[in-house]
Amino acid sequence: MSNEEEQSKQGSVIERLAKFLPGGEFGPITDRREYEQRVNALPSEQREFAEESTRFADIWQYFSQHRMQLPRDVVNQVTGLPRLTTAEQTTVLRRVNQELMEYLNDVGEDSGVRQ
Repeated sequence: MSNEEEQSKQGSVIERLAKFLPGGEFGPITDRREYEQRVNALPSEQREFAEESTRFADIWQYFSQHRMQLPRDVVNQVTGLPRLTTAEQTTVLRRVNQELMEYLNDVGEDSGVRQ
C-alpha cells in the first residue's frame, strides 16, 4: 500500500470515529433537554430501553464513584444482554436496576441516585 493510500485510509478511519466524539452525530449528549428530546423521539420499545439503560448507567456511575463493585449476578445478567431482543433487554435492565437500588438500600447507603 502506498503512503498516499495509507494516509487516505487513516483519514477515513478518523472521520468515521469522529462521529463518536463530543459534538459528533453519535457523541455524548451533555444537555439533558436534548437527551430527553432524542429519547422521546424514539419508538416506544427503544425509548423504554434507552430509559432503563440510562438508569443503569447512573447507578453504575454511583457504584464507581463510591468504589463499590457491582454484584456478580448483576454483571452476569448484563453480559448476557446482547443475546436478547430489545424487549427482553429492557426487562432484564429494569429488574437489574431494581435489584441494585434494593442492594444500596440494604447496605444502608443514601444512594442519591434518581429513580
